[in-house]
Amino acid sequence: MVHALERLVVRHTHRLPVPPAPAGSSRQGAFAARQLDTALLSVGFKLSGPLLAHLSGLPEQTVTELGARTLATVRELLGDHVRHNAYFVDFPLHVPSTFDFWTSCIAEALADPAARESVLAQLSTGVVDLLTLPSYGTYQHGYEQLLAAHEELIATAGDRLTVLHLGATLPEELSTLYLALASAATPHGEEALADLTTLAAECAAGPQPERIPIRENRAVINLVRLHRGAPLLLDTVTDVLRLACAFAEGDPTLATPTRLRAFPRRIRRLLLAGLDAVTAAAPAKLADVPAHREAFKRLGERLHPHEYPHWPQAARVFAVARGEEPAPSFDSLVEHLLAAEDFPGAVEQLATAPGRLFRALDRLLRHPAAAEHQDALLAAVERSAPGAAGRVLLAVREHLQNRWASQGTAHRVFVNRRGGAWATADTRPPLLPALRERLTTLLDAELRRRLPRPDHLYVDPAILDVALPLSGRATTGGLGVLPRGSQLLVEGEHLRFFVYWKETARSTDFDLAALMLDAKYETLSWLSYTALTTMDGEHSGDITEAPDGASEFINLRLGAVTGDYIVPQVNIYSGEGFEEVAESFFGFMLRDPAALGLPFEPRTVRAKSELRGPGRVALPLVFARYGDDWYAKWLHLHLKGYPTANRVESNRVSVAQLVQAVVERQYLTVRYLTSLMSPALPLPQTPPAFPITYLGLTRPEGLHPGSTVITPENLRDLIPE
Repeated sequence: MVHALERLVVRHTHRLPVPPAPAGSSRQGAFAARQLDTALLSVGFKLSGPLLAHLSGLPEQTVTELGARTLATVRELLGDHVRHNAYFVDFPLHVPSTFDFWTSCIAEALADPAARESVLAQLSTGVVDLLTLPSYGTYQHGYEQLLAAHEELIATAGDRLTVLHLGATLPEELSTLYLALASAATPHGEEALADLTTLAAECAAGPQPERIPIRENRAVINLVRLHRGAPLLLDTVTDVLRLACAFAEGDPTLATPTRLRAFPRRIRRLLLAGLDAVTAAAPAKLADVPAHREAFKRLGERLHPHEYPHWPQAARVFAVARGEEPAPSFDSLVEHLLAAEDFPGAVEQLATAPGRLFRALDRLLRHPAAAEHQDALLAAVERSAPGAAGRVLLAVREHLQNRWASQGTAHRVFVNRRGGAWATADTRPPLLPALRERLTTLLDAELRRRLPRPDHLYVDPAILDVALPLSGRATTGGLGVLPRGSQLLVEGEHLRFFVYWKETARSTDFDLAALMLDAKYETLSWLSYTALTTMDGEHSGDITEAPDGASEFINLRLGAVTGDYIVPQVNIYSGEGFEEVAESFFGFMLRDPAALGLPFEPRTVRAKSELRGPGRVALPLVFARYGDDWYAKWLHLHLKGYPTANRVESNRVSVAQLVQAVVERQYLTVRYLTSLMSPALPLPQTPPAFPITYLGLTRPEGLHPGSTVITPENLRDLIPE
C-alpha cells in the first residue's frame, strides 16, 4: 500500500515523499542515493540537488528500498515497465515493402506442410487471409533477440530529463494532494477521480477542504464520510443520487447509468434523511429531479421510502420522479417563457442561476428578440458574472473568440465528457463584432478581478501555448499529457510514436497508423500495416494478438515529410475495447538520427498517455507544421468506429474533419491568463533568492521554498473559482 501511495504522489507532483533524516545522521545513504540517481538517468529522470542530499543522510537500506520503488514508479510513468518488442527485429532498418512482406509470408506458408494445403486453396480463389499465415501477426523472435539486434542508445543533448524534487513525509504529501484535488475548480478525469477516492479514505481523519466546487468530487468524499459515520455534505437532491451511485461502485458523474443494488438499512436511512433535509430546507430543489428521472426511480425502488413515513419530504422526490407530483425543471421554466415570447422574463429567470445564463448566452444572443432587449441582456450578464464559476466564464470567453467566422465557413467540434467526438460545419449566424467585443471585455474584467496579482511572476515561454484545463474528464493519465488544444514545439529530427496493449480475455488486435494531410486537410498518404514504408517512414509490423502484451511503432523523418499534418491513430481491428483490455497506452519519442538504440527507449519519450475511451478509434494528438517547425497538438478524441476491422483507410474523412475543427479552434491558454495577471518575466539562470510565482512545464531547481509553482501537473490551480 505504501508503494501505491508513493506512486500516486510522484505521478501527480513529481515530488518524492521521504522520511525525515535521523538526528545526527551521517551520509550513510550517499552511495545508494548516487546509485539511484544513475539508474534514474538511464530512463530520463534525475534527483534534484536537495533530494539527493536528503537521501544521502538516510540509512542505506531505507534509500535502497525507496529507490527500488521509485524506479518502478517512473518506469511505469514512461511505459517502460513492459517489454516492447517489434515484429521486424531490426526496426526501423530493413523494413520491407508491404507487397514484399506479404509475398514472403505466403512463401513461408507454402513451405510449411501444415499450412500448404490451406494456402493453395485460398490462392485458387485469388484472396488470401493474412491471419491464416503462420508467420503473420505474431512475433517471430524473442525480446532477447531484439536486444541483440540493436546497439546501445547513444546519449544526446536532446534526451528528456525530468527532475524529481524533495517532498515532505508521505502523510504530509498525501494530505496536501488530497486538499488540492478535492478543492479543484475543474472536473477530474477518471484516473484523478479514482485517486481522489483513494486519498479521501486515506486522509479522512486529517484536514478537510473548505470548499468542494465539483459535485462528483463531493460524491466520492461523501462516500468516505458515509462509511465513517461523519456528517454528509449535501445541498441538492442530485448530491444524494451521486452518493448512491458512488456507493454502488458506479459513476458519480452520472454520465453513464449505474446499476443500483440493495442498500443496507443504515445506508438507506442516511440517504433518505439526506433527501428529506435538502427538500425540506428548499422545496424548489425538487426541480432537479426530472433531469435524472429514471435514476431517481431506480433509487426509490432500493431505498423503500414508504417504510419511513417520518421523512415525508424524501418521498416527494420519488413522487416527482414518477410524475405524480409536478416540479417543473429550471430549463422547462425558461423554455416556457421563451415560447410565450417573454424574452426579458427568460433572461431574469436565467439570471437567478448565473452558470445557466452564461451557458445559454449564445442562444439568447441569436434569439429574434435579442436586438430589442440587448441592453437588458448585457446588464443581466454583467450583474450575474460575479456569481458564475470561473471555469464557466473561461469556457464562454473561449467560445466567444471562436464566434467570428461567417456562417458555414467554420467548423464546430462536439466532444462529450468521455472524449467521444464529431465535427460539422458551423451554420449559426455570426455574432456582431461590437457585441462580441463588449462581452469579451466584460469577461476579461471579471476574470482579472479574480486572478492573483503576484509581485514576482516568472513564466517559461514553453508553457504559454498550453490550453487551460477547463475540464479534465476526457484527459487521461500519463507523462507529458496536456489538455486538449495544447500545443508544444517538437524539437527533433526523428519522430517515433508507439502503442502498447495487453488483452484481458479475448484475442485483441490494435493497429497503429499515421494519416498525412495537406494544408487543406486532404489525404496525401498513410502509414499502417497495409502501407509499411510510405511517407519516407517505417511501420514496425502488424501484431494481431497480445496475451502477453504487444507493441507497434511508426518511425518518421520530419524533414522528409511533405504534408502539413501527421495524425497518429490507434484502430481496434478486433477484440476488446480500450476500456476492456488489461492495459493500453500511446506515446511518442523524439530521436536523434545518430542515437541508435532499441525501438523503445525511455529517456527519449516525450509523452505517454493511457488509452481509455468509448470508441474503437483513438486520436491522441496531431503533429502540425507551421513554417519550418513542427508542433504537437493534443486532441484526446475518440471515434465510434466499426465493431471490427477499423482501418485508417476507412476513417480518414471523419478524422480529417475532427483534426481541422480542433486545429482551427482558438483555445484559451496560459498566455491568456498571464496577460490578465502581473507583468511576467523569464526566469534568470540563477533564480531569485526570494519567493516568486513561477509557471513552466517543469519545476526548476534552486527556487525559494516559499515560491508558488504551477506546472501541467497542477495547472488546475490557476483556474479561478
